Amino acid sequence: MADTLRTANATWLVLGFAMYGFVELIAGWRWQLLLRVQGIELSRFRLISLLLIGVFFNFFIPGGTGGDVIKIFYLLKETPGKRTVALLSVLVDRLIGLIALTVFAGVLIALNWHWLMKSTEVAQYVWPALIILGASFLGLHASYVVTSRGWIHRLPARLPGRDKLAELAMAYNLYGKAWGASLGAFALSFLAHLGYFAVFYCTGQALHFNGIRMPTFGELCVILPVVNTLSAMPISIGGLGVREGLFQVFLHHLCGVRETDAVLISSTGYLLTFFWGLIGGVFYLFYRPSDHARLRDIKSEIAALEHTVAEEEVALEAAEQKKR
Repeated sequence: MADTLRTANATWLVLGFAMYGFVELIAGWRWQLLLRVQGIELSRFRLISLLLIGVFFNFFIPGGTGGDVIKIFYLLKETPGKRTVALLSVLVDRLIGLIALTVFAGVLIALNWHWLMKSTEVAQYVWPALIILGASFLGLHASYVVTSRGWIHRLPARLPGRDKLAELAMAYNLYGKAWGASLGAFALSFLAHLGYFAVFYCTGQALHFNGIRMPTFGELCVILPVVNTLSAMPISIGGLGVREGLFQVFLHHLCGVRETDAVLISSTGYLLTFFWGLIGGVFYLFYRPSDHARLRDIKSEIAALEHTVAEEEVALEAAEQKKR
């Protein structure tokens, strides 16, 4: 891999690195829209710092949302009087990104169904990804139905997931009326996904020499939503290993890319994003160092706040029911 990278096209690698920076700028713009709905104003430096700190921790906490806990923790320090809406802004930001990915994946998979299904090796991974995305979408729809009808307060207090449903109910109430900002954030999510896919396209072009077959941008737009869905499962740190195995299967069987080259594309693309994570690590070292805490303590504080928010929503629902 080191020998190959030494002969890679440096211009394409720099472009791929810059492209992921563009992705984070778009993510910052999206989050800022959602924060402003609730009257929270952060400077661009603070906003980008929190985003990059989240990127840093995403590489070391299993699953694709580990950095969100850290972002919430430090956002609460920035907004002591608006803890509830600060928490919900991160939740809604993640939900909008998930919905955009689900729509993106659903449309492209449907349009390229026969191409994906021509290989049994690929099909065995497409189906689980569809089940995960479909279950997520149906779960969100079910949560909307439950919350819109005011059923949260009727659920047993010890029911698993009750607090999350209550959080979603409050999020729907807060952001459901801000259609302009929500639709703007949804559109920006598509742009961010395309930018992320472009990182791996740039990687492929950087390694494209001596007539080696590399995937097109269109092919990556179809493949990567599936790969990202499966590698986001909390079974490895930052999806490492899972992503490389999936790249081997998809790029080799669908695009005719050699398995060794497929691993190189995945690993190099990962490294380009990892460098941004390292920058986030530097920001973390100097960002409110007096507030640094152990991950266990951070998770406990966030869990306590989530429970408080959930109880607030349950109390509001119960009060509304009494008025009726």
